[in-house]
Amino acid sequence: QVQVVASGGGLVQPGGSLRLSCAASGFTLDAYAIGWFRQAPGKAREGVSCIRSSDGTTDYADSVKGRFTISRGNAKNTVHLQMNNLNPEDTAVYYCAADFTGRDAPYVCYEGNYDFWGQGTQVTVSS
Repeated sequence: QVQVVASGGGLVQPGGSLRLSCAASGFTLDAYAIGWFRQAPGKAREGVSCIRSSDGTTDYADSVKGRFTISRGNAKNTVHLQMNNLNPEDTAVYYCAADFTGRDAPYVCYEGNYDFWGQGTQVTVSS
């Protein structure tokens, strides 16, 4: 069964850190671009950080640059999102997704190419 499972969300105070994990089964995650997206209440879903399989190119939303780091895990078939210095504006449901299309994209986090989505994990930043 092909699936991606996001985990690692939770409640954290402003300035704190969380590490999200995206675990894939039924396919080799290394072969595809993998992205983290988030959706806050009342807002559109946005790309947070993505990594391209072919050359390891990464992409970050301006709002998270310098605070978030995407990486492929030591455990096979995982991708992590290390989130540091979190602030309340980071509160959202975070989703990981895979690009099975392989189409050319203007940037790595081009959402239109991500066609396989997992369930989300809630991240809440609050004091």
